[in-house]
Amino acid sequence: MNRETLTWVGKWTFILAAAGSAVGLGNIWGFPYKAGTNGGGAFVLIYLGCILIIGLPIMISEIMLGKRYRGSPVSTMKAAAMESNNSSSWQAIGWGGLIAGIVILSFYSVLAGICLNYIFISLGLEGEIDSLAKFQEVTSSPLQLLFWHSVFIVITAWIIAAGVISGIERMVKLLMPMLFILMIVMVINAFINGNFSQALNFLFTPDFSAVTANTFLSAMGQAFFSLSLGMGAIMCYGAYMSADQDIYESSGIVAGLDTLIAMLAGLAIFPIIFAYGVEPNSGPGLVFISLLSIFADLPLGNLVGGLFFLLLSIAALSSSISLLEPSVAYLSEKNILARPIASSLLSGVAWFIGLGSLLSFNVWSELTFIGSRNFLDSMDLLANQFLLPLGGLFVAIYAGWRLNPAIAKSELGGSDFLFKLWQFFIRFVSPVLVFAVFVFQFV
Repeated sequence: MNRETLTWVGKWTFILAAAGSAVGLGNIWGFPYKAGTNGGGAFVLIYLGCILIIGLPIMISEIMLGKRYRGSPVSTMKAAAMESNNSSSWQAIGWGGLIAGIVILSFYSVLAGICLNYIFISLGLEGEIDSLAKFQEVTSSPLQLLFWHSVFIVITAWIIAAGVISGIERMVKLLMPMLFILMIVMVINAFINGNFSQALNFLFTPDFSAVTANTFLSAMGQAFFSLSLGMGAIMCYGAYMSADQDIYESSGIVAGLDTLIAMLAGLAIFPIIFAYGVEPNSGPGLVFISLLSIFADLPLGNLVGGLFFLLLSIAALSSSISLLEPSVAYLSEKNILARPIASSLLSGVAWFIGLGSLLSFNVWSELTFIGSRNFLDSMDLLANQFLLPLGGLFVAIYAGWRLNPAIAKSELGGSDFLFKLWQFFIRFVSPVLVFAVFVFQFV
Protein backbone atom coordinates (compact mmCIF):
# COMPACT_ATOMS: atom_id res chain seq x y z
CA MET A 1 0.00 0.00 0.00
CA ASN A 2 1.24 3.48 -0.86
CA ARG A 3 2.31 5.27 2.30
CA GLU A 4 0.80 8.50 0.91
CA THR A 5 -2.66 6.94 1.27
CA LEU A 6 -1.94 4.80 4.34
CA THR A 7 -3.45 6.73 7.25
CA TRP A 8 -4.93 5.95 10.64
CA VAL A 9 -8.73 5.69 10.69
CA GLY A 10 -9.77 8.66 12.86
CA LYS A 11 -7.56 11.11 14.74
CA TRP A 12 -7.84 9.18 18.01
CA THR A 13 -6.02 6.20 16.51
CA PHE A 14 -2.83 8.20 16.16
CA ILE A 15 -3.27 9.53 19.70
CA LEU A 16 -3.82 6.03 21.11
CA ALA A 17 -0.87 4.63 19.14
CA ALA A 18 1.48 7.43 20.19
CA ALA A 19 0.28 7.26 23.80
CA GLY A 20 0.78 3.48 23.71
CA SER A 21 4.33 4.01 22.51
CA ALA A 22 4.96 6.49 25.32
CA VAL A 23 3.29 4.52 28.13
CA GLY A 24 5.56 1.68 29.16
CA LEU A 25 7.02 -0.13 32.13
CA GLY A 26 9.18 2.87 33.05
CA ASN A 27 6.11 5.08 33.47
CA ILE A 28 4.36 2.66 35.77
CA TRP A 29 7.22 1.83 38.13
CA GLY A 30 9.59 4.75 37.51
CA PHE A 31 7.64 8.00 37.59
CA PRO A 32 5.79 7.49 40.92
CA TYR A 33 8.99 6.61 42.77
CA LYS A 34 10.92 9.55 41.33
CA ALA A 35 8.09 11.90 42.23
CA GLY A 36 7.78 10.62 45.77
CA THR A 37 11.48 10.77 46.56
CA ASN A 38 12.20 14.09 44.85
CA GLY A 39 9.81 16.46 46.53
CA GLY A 40 6.40 14.97 45.60
CA GLY A 41 4.28 17.74 44.12
CA ALA A 42 7.39 19.86 43.57
CA PHE A 43 8.81 17.15 41.29
CA VAL A 44 5.45 16.82 39.50
CA LEU A 45 5.40 20.56 38.78
CA ILE A 46 9.00 20.49 37.50
CA TYR A 47 8.22 17.39 35.43
CA LEU A 48 5.17 19.05 33.84
CA GLY A 49 7.29 22.09 33.04
CA CYS A 50 9.90 19.84 31.40
CA ILE A 51 7.20 18.09 29.37
CA LEU A 52 6.15 21.50 28.02
CA ILE A 53 9.62 22.86 27.21
CA ILE A 54 11.51 19.67 26.27
CA GLY A 55 9.10 16.87 25.39
CA LEU A 56 6.37 18.68 23.49
CA PRO A 57 8.61 20.69 21.12
CA ILE A 58 10.54 17.56 20.12
CA MET A 59 7.38 15.47 19.82
CA ILE A 60 5.81 18.15 17.61
CA SER A 61 8.97 18.11 15.46
CA GLU A 62 8.97 14.31 15.06
CA ILE A 63 5.27 14.22 14.17
CA MET A 64 5.64 17.14 11.76
CA LEU A 65 8.55 15.49 9.93
CA GLY A 66 6.76 12.14 9.71
CA LYS A 67 3.53 13.69 8.50
CA ARG A 68 5.33 15.81 5.91
CA TYR A 69 7.48 13.10 4.33
CA ARG A 70 5.38 9.95 4.91
CA GLY A 71 8.23 7.51 5.34
CA SER A 72 10.23 5.50 7.84
CA PRO A 73 12.55 7.64 10.01
CA VAL A 74 15.48 7.01 7.66
CA SER A 75 13.53 7.96 4.52
CA THR A 76 11.86 10.89 6.29
CA MET A 77 15.16 12.45 7.36
CA LYS A 78 16.67 11.92 3.92
CA ALA A 79 13.68 13.52 2.18
CA ALA A 80 13.67 16.40 4.68
CA ALA A 81 17.37 17.03 4.04
CA MET A 82 16.87 17.01 0.27
CA GLU A 83 13.92 19.42 0.34
CA SER A 84 15.83 21.90 2.53
CA ASN A 85 19.09 21.45 0.55
CA ASN A 86 20.94 19.84 3.45
CA SER A 87 23.37 16.93 3.53
CA SER A 88 21.79 13.48 3.25
CA SER A 89 23.91 12.56 6.29
CA TRP A 90 21.00 13.78 8.42
CA GLN A 91 19.38 10.42 7.71
CA ALA A 92 21.78 9.06 10.35
CA ILE A 93 19.18 10.28 12.89
CA GLY A 94 16.78 7.72 11.43
CA TRP A 95 19.36 4.93 11.46
CA GLY A 96 20.19 5.65 15.09
CA GLY A 97 16.50 5.38 15.97
CA LEU A 98 16.12 2.07 14.15
CA ILE A 99 19.11 0.58 15.95
CA ALA A 100 17.92 1.91 19.31
CA GLY A 101 14.47 0.41 18.78
CA ILE A 102 15.82 -3.09 18.12
CA VAL A 103 18.30 -2.90 21.02
CA ILE A 104 15.63 -1.69 23.47
CA LEU A 105 13.18 -4.34 22.28
CA SER A 106 15.79 -7.03 22.94
CA PHE A 107 15.92 -6.43 26.70
CA TYR A 108 12.46 -4.92 27.05
CA SER A 109 11.03 -8.21 25.83
CA VAL A 110 12.84 -10.10 28.60
CA LEU A 111 11.32 -7.82 31.28
CA ALA A 112 7.91 -7.93 29.61
CA GLY A 113 8.15 -11.72 29.47
CA ILE A 114 8.60 -11.75 33.25
CA CYS A 115 5.42 -9.63 33.50
CA LEU A 116 3.55 -12.21 31.40
CA ASN A 117 4.86 -15.00 33.61
CA TYR A 118 3.72 -13.14 36.73
CA ILE A 119 0.12 -12.97 35.48
CA PHE A 120 -0.08 -16.72 35.99
CA ILE A 121 2.05 -16.72 39.15
CA SER A 122 -0.36 -14.17 40.67
CA LEU A 123 -3.49 -16.02 39.60
CA GLY A 124 -2.10 -19.12 41.29
CA LEU A 125 -1.46 -17.43 44.64
CA GLU A 126 -2.71 -19.34 47.69
CA GLY A 127 -1.83 -17.83 51.05
CA GLU A 128 1.57 -16.41 51.95
CA ILE A 129 4.45 -16.57 49.49
CA ASP A 130 8.16 -15.92 49.69
CA SER A 131 8.16 -13.41 46.84
CA LEU A 132 11.92 -12.89 46.85
CA ALA A 133 12.48 -16.63 46.50
CA LYS A 134 9.86 -16.75 43.73
CA PHE A 135 11.58 -13.91 41.84
CA GLN A 136 14.94 -15.65 42.20
CA GLU A 137 13.36 -18.90 41.00
CA VAL A 138 11.94 -17.17 37.92
CA THR A 139 15.11 -15.26 37.00
CA SER A 140 17.57 -18.08 37.78
CA SER A 141 16.01 -20.29 35.11
CA PRO A 142 17.28 -19.43 31.61
CA LEU A 143 14.70 -21.75 30.05
CA GLN A 144 11.80 -20.11 31.88
CA LEU A 145 12.98 -16.63 30.88
CA LEU A 146 13.59 -17.84 27.32
CA PHE A 147 10.04 -19.18 27.00
CA TRP A 148 8.33 -15.96 28.08
CA HIS A 149 10.81 -13.76 26.18
CA SER A 150 9.96 -15.77 23.06
CA VAL A 151 6.21 -15.52 23.67
CA PHE A 152 6.37 -11.75 23.98
CA ILE A 153 8.54 -11.31 20.87
CA VAL A 154 6.23 -13.54 18.82
CA ILE A 155 3.14 -11.53 19.88
CA THR A 156 4.91 -8.27 18.96
CA ALA A 157 6.07 -9.62 15.59
CA TRP A 158 2.61 -10.98 14.79
CA ILE A 159 0.97 -7.58 15.38
CA ILE A 160 3.54 -5.76 13.22
CA ALA A 161 3.36 -8.39 10.45
CA ALA A 162 -0.41 -7.87 10.18
CA GLY A 163 0.21 -4.29 9.01
CA VAL A 164 -0.46 -0.75 10.12
CA ILE A 165 -4.26 -0.92 9.85
CA SER A 166 -4.98 -4.60 10.52
CA GLY A 167 -2.21 -4.98 13.08
CA ILE A 168 -1.11 -1.85 14.93
CA GLU A 169 -4.32 0.17 14.61
CA ARG A 170 -6.61 -2.71 15.54
CA MET A 171 -4.43 -3.63 18.51
CA VAL A 172 -4.00 -0.13 20.00
CA LYS A 173 -7.78 0.38 19.80
CA LEU A 174 -8.09 -2.73 21.97
CA LEU A 175 -5.04 -2.38 24.23
CA MET A 176 -5.25 1.27 25.25
CA PRO A 177 -8.88 1.25 26.46
CA MET A 178 -8.05 -1.98 28.33
CA LEU A 179 -5.06 -0.25 29.90
CA PHE A 180 -7.18 2.67 31.12
CA ILE A 181 -9.93 0.41 32.46
CA LEU A 182 -7.46 -1.81 34.32
CA MET A 183 -5.68 1.24 35.71
CA ILE A 184 -8.95 2.64 37.10
CA VAL A 185 -9.80 -0.77 38.60
CA MET A 186 -6.38 -0.85 40.31
CA VAL A 187 -6.81 2.71 41.66
CA ILE A 188 -10.24 1.77 43.08
CA ASN A 189 -8.68 -1.31 44.67
CA ALA A 190 -5.95 0.87 46.19
CA PHE A 191 -8.57 3.28 47.52
CA ILE A 192 -10.45 0.41 49.21
CA ASN A 193 -7.51 -1.65 50.49
CA GLY A 194 -4.70 0.89 50.84
CA ASN A 195 -3.62 4.06 52.61
CA PHE A 196 -4.80 6.49 49.95
CA SER A 197 -4.19 9.69 51.92
CA GLN A 198 -0.54 8.81 52.59
CA ALA A 199 -0.02 8.03 48.90
CA LEU A 200 -1.56 11.36 47.88
CA ASN A 201 0.76 13.10 50.32
CA PHE A 202 3.78 11.13 49.09
CA LEU A 203 3.11 11.91 45.44
CA PHE A 204 1.61 15.38 45.38
CA THR A 205 2.48 17.43 48.48
CA PRO A 206 5.17 19.87 47.31
CA ASP A 207 8.36 19.64 49.34
CA PHE A 208 10.65 22.23 47.80
CA SER A 209 13.31 21.53 50.44
CA ALA A 210 13.91 18.17 48.69
CA VAL A 211 14.50 19.86 45.33
CA THR A 212 18.12 19.91 44.17
CA ALA A 213 19.90 20.21 40.83
CA ASN A 214 19.55 16.44 40.54
CA THR A 215 15.77 16.81 40.90
CA PHE A 216 15.67 19.02 37.82
CA LEU A 217 17.89 16.64 35.84
CA SER A 218 15.80 13.64 36.92
CA ALA A 219 12.59 15.43 35.89
CA MET A 220 14.12 16.46 32.56
CA GLY A 221 15.24 12.91 31.84
CA GLN A 222 11.85 11.46 32.81
CA ALA A 223 10.06 14.01 30.60
CA PHE A 224 12.23 13.11 27.61
CA PHE A 225 12.27 9.33 27.97
CA SER A 226 8.63 8.92 29.01
CA LEU A 227 7.37 10.35 25.70
CA SER A 228 9.23 7.74 23.61
CA LEU A 229 11.30 10.38 21.81
CA GLY A 230 14.55 9.99 19.91
CA MET A 231 13.98 6.54 18.41
CA GLY A 232 11.77 7.41 15.43
CA ALA A 233 8.58 5.72 16.70
CA ILE A 234 6.61 8.96 16.99
CA MET A 235 8.00 10.10 13.62
CA CYS A 236 6.93 6.81 12.07
CA TYR A 237 3.44 7.02 13.57
CA GLY A 238 3.22 10.63 12.36
CA ALA A 239 3.71 9.31 8.81
CA TYR A 240 0.32 7.59 9.08
CA MET A 241 -1.47 10.71 10.40
CA SER A 242 -4.28 12.15 8.29
CA ALA A 243 -3.47 15.38 6.47
CA ASP A 244 -6.06 17.45 8.34
CA GLN A 245 -5.08 16.37 11.87
CA ASP A 246 -3.80 19.15 14.15
CA ILE A 247 -0.25 18.39 15.30
CA TYR A 248 -0.23 20.79 18.25
CA GLU A 249 -3.48 19.42 19.67
CA SER A 250 -2.54 15.77 19.14
CA SER A 251 0.88 16.22 20.75
CA GLY A 252 -0.67 17.88 23.79
CA ILE A 253 -3.22 15.08 24.24
CA VAL A 254 -0.54 12.37 23.95
CA ALA A 255 1.68 14.10 26.51
CA GLY A 256 -1.33 14.55 28.81
CA LEU A 257 -2.39 10.90 28.58
CA ASP A 258 1.17 9.73 29.21
CA THR A 259 1.41 11.88 32.35
CA LEU A 260 -2.07 10.84 33.54
CA ILE A 261 -1.18 7.14 33.30
CA ALA A 262 2.04 7.72 35.24
CA MET A 263 0.17 9.49 38.03
CA LEU A 264 -2.60 6.89 38.13
CA ALA A 265 0.09 4.23 38.43
CA GLY A 266 1.34 5.93 41.55
CA LEU A 267 -2.19 6.00 42.99
CA ALA A 268 -2.62 2.31 42.16
CA ILE A 269 0.67 1.15 43.73
CA PHE A 270 1.62 3.36 46.68
CA PRO A 271 -1.59 3.19 48.78
CA ILE A 272 -1.10 -0.58 48.91
CA ILE A 273 2.63 -0.24 49.64
CA PHE A 274 2.02 2.16 52.53
CA ALA A 275 -0.87 0.15 53.99
CA TYR A 276 1.47 -2.81 54.38
CA GLY A 277 4.39 -0.80 55.73
CA VAL A 278 6.65 -1.55 52.76
CA GLU A 279 9.34 1.00 51.92
CA PRO A 280 8.78 2.47 48.45
CA ASN A 281 11.44 1.10 46.19
CA SER A 282 12.10 1.75 42.52
CA GLY A 283 12.05 -0.62 39.62
CA PRO A 284 11.39 -4.34 39.30
CA GLY A 285 12.00 -5.05 43.01
CA LEU A 286 8.91 -3.06 43.96
CA VAL A 287 6.74 -4.75 41.37
CA PHE A 288 7.92 -8.34 41.38
CA ILE A 289 8.83 -8.75 45.06
CA SER A 290 7.08 -6.25 47.33
CA LEU A 291 3.74 -6.17 45.52
CA LEU A 292 3.53 -9.92 45.02
CA SER A 293 3.76 -10.46 48.80
CA ILE A 294 0.99 -7.90 49.32
CA PHE A 295 -1.26 -9.44 46.66
CA ALA A 296 -0.92 -12.78 48.45
CA ASP A 297 -2.38 -11.16 51.59
CA LEU A 298 -5.16 -9.11 49.95
CA PRO A 299 -8.77 -10.30 49.65
CA LEU A 300 -9.02 -11.71 46.11
CA GLY A 301 -5.32 -10.88 45.87
CA ASN A 302 -4.69 -13.49 43.20
CA LEU A 303 -7.23 -11.79 40.92
CA VAL A 304 -5.95 -8.29 41.76
CA GLY A 305 -2.37 -9.41 41.14
CA GLY A 306 -3.26 -11.07 37.86
CA LEU A 307 -4.99 -7.90 36.66
CA PHE A 308 -2.03 -5.77 37.72
CA PHE A 309 0.51 -7.84 35.80
CA LEU A 310 -1.88 -7.95 32.82
CA LEU A 311 -1.87 -4.14 32.95
CA LEU A 312 1.94 -4.11 32.95
CA SER A 313 2.03 -6.55 30.03
CA ILE A 314 -0.38 -4.41 27.98
CA ALA A 315 1.73 -1.31 28.66
CA ALA A 316 4.82 -3.22 27.57
CA LEU A 317 3.16 -4.53 24.39
CA SER A 318 1.86 -1.11 23.33
CA SER A 319 5.46 0.13 23.58
CA SER A 320 7.11 -2.87 21.96
CA ILE A 321 5.15 -2.58 18.71
CA SER A 322 6.44 0.99 18.36
CA LEU A 323 10.01 -0.25 18.90
CA LEU A 324 9.76 -2.71 16.00
CA GLU A 325 7.61 -0.73 13.54
CA PRO A 326 10.18 1.87 12.33
CA SER A 327 12.71 -0.72 11.16
CA VAL A 328 10.03 -2.94 9.60
CA ALA A 329 8.57 0.13 7.86
CA TYR A 330 11.98 0.90 6.33
CA LEU A 331 12.52 -2.61 4.90
CA SER A 332 8.98 -2.86 3.56
CA GLU A 333 8.79 0.65 2.03
CA LYS A 334 12.06 0.01 0.16
CA ASN A 335 10.66 -3.32 -1.09
CA ILE A 336 13.66 -5.05 0.45
CA LEU A 337 11.41 -7.49 2.29
CA ALA A 338 7.67 -8.01 2.58
CA ARG A 339 6.27 -6.76 5.89
CA PRO A 340 5.67 -10.25 7.42
CA ILE A 341 9.20 -11.36 6.53
CA ALA A 342 10.74 -8.10 7.75
CA SER A 343 8.82 -8.40 11.01
CA SER A 344 9.96 -12.00 11.51
CA LEU A 345 13.58 -11.23 10.67
CA LEU A 346 13.97 -8.11 12.81
CA SER A 347 12.08 -9.54 15.77
CA GLY A 348 14.38 -12.55 15.45
CA VAL A 349 17.40 -10.23 15.70
CA ALA A 350 15.91 -8.61 18.82
CA TRP A 351 15.13 -12.07 20.25
CA PHE A 352 18.72 -13.21 19.67
CA ILE A 353 20.28 -10.10 21.27
CA GLY A 354 17.83 -10.56 24.15
CA LEU A 355 19.43 -13.89 25.00
CA GLY A 356 22.33 -11.94 26.49
CA SER A 357 19.93 -9.95 28.67
CA LEU A 358 18.08 -12.97 30.03
CA LEU A 359 21.42 -14.67 30.76
CA SER A 360 22.42 -11.56 32.72
CA PHE A 361 20.01 -12.72 35.44
CA ASN A 362 21.78 -16.05 35.84
CA VAL A 363 24.56 -17.69 33.80
CA TRP A 364 26.19 -14.37 32.78
CA SER A 365 25.48 -12.54 36.04
CA GLU A 366 29.19 -12.16 36.77
CA LEU A 367 30.20 -11.12 33.25
CA THR A 368 30.74 -7.43 32.45
CA PHE A 369 30.63 -5.80 29.03
CA ILE A 370 30.63 -1.98 29.09
CA GLY A 371 32.56 -0.90 32.17
CA SER A 372 31.29 -2.85 35.16
CA ARG A 373 27.83 -3.38 33.62
CA ASN A 374 26.33 -6.74 32.77
CA PHE A 375 24.92 -7.37 29.28
CA LEU A 376 21.40 -6.08 30.01
CA ASP A 377 22.67 -2.89 31.64
CA SER A 378 25.14 -2.40 28.78
CA MET A 379 22.33 -2.57 26.21
CA ASP A 380 20.32 -0.13 28.32
CA LEU A 381 23.30 2.23 28.41
CA LEU A 382 23.81 2.02 24.65
CA ALA A 383 20.19 2.67 23.73
CA ASN A 384 18.53 4.69 26.48
CA GLN A 385 21.50 6.73 27.65
CA PHE A 386 23.32 7.21 24.35
CA LEU A 387 21.29 6.68 21.17
CA LEU A 388 17.95 8.14 22.33
CA PRO A 389 19.24 11.42 23.81
CA LEU A 390 21.45 11.96 20.76
CA GLY A 391 18.49 11.19 18.47
CA GLY A 392 16.29 13.69 20.29
CA LEU A 393 19.06 16.28 20.35
CA PHE A 394 19.68 16.08 16.60
CA VAL A 395 15.95 16.06 15.77
CA ALA A 396 15.69 19.33 17.73
CA ILE A 397 18.73 20.81 16.01
CA TYR A 398 17.52 19.77 12.56
CA ALA A 399 13.92 20.95 13.02
CA GLY A 400 15.00 24.21 14.65
CA TRP A 401 18.02 25.19 12.57
CA ARG A 402 18.27 23.19 9.32
CA LEU A 403 14.70 22.57 8.14
CA ASN A 404 13.31 25.37 5.98
CA PRO A 405 11.02 27.33 8.37
CA ALA A 406 8.45 27.78 5.60
CA ILE A 407 8.12 23.99 5.35
CA ALA A 408 7.63 23.66 9.09
CA LYS A 409 5.10 26.49 9.17
CA SER A 410 3.04 25.03 6.32
CA GLU A 411 2.94 21.60 7.95
CA LEU A 412 2.22 22.77 11.50
CA GLY A 413 -0.39 25.37 10.58
CA GLY A 414 -2.01 27.17 13.50
CA SER A 415 -1.32 30.72 14.58
CA ASP A 416 1.92 32.61 14.09
CA PHE A 417 2.23 32.85 17.88
CA LEU A 418 2.16 29.07 18.34
CA PHE A 419 4.71 28.62 15.56
CA LYS A 420 7.06 31.23 17.01
CA LEU A 421 6.68 29.65 20.45
CA TRP A 422 7.54 26.17 19.10
CA GLN A 423 10.43 27.60 17.10
CA PHE A 424 11.89 29.34 20.17
CA PHE A 425 11.81 26.21 22.33
CA ILE A 426 13.04 23.83 19.61
CA ARG A 427 15.96 26.16 18.85
CA PHE A 428 17.09 27.50 22.20
CA VAL A 429 15.62 25.40 25.01
CA SER A 430 14.97 21.76 24.14
CA PRO A 431 18.39 20.94 22.61
CA VAL A 432 20.26 22.60 25.49
CA LEU A 433 18.30 20.68 28.14
CA VAL A 434 18.47 17.34 26.30
CA PHE A 435 22.23 17.83 26.03
CA ALA A 436 22.30 18.47 29.79
CA VAL A 437 20.41 15.19 30.40
CA PHE A 438 22.82 13.37 28.09
CA VAL A 439 25.93 14.69 29.85
CA PHE A 440 24.48 14.21 33.35
CA GLN A 441 24.05 10.46 32.75
CA PHE A 442 27.82 10.08 32.42
CA VAL A 443 28.87 12.33 35.29
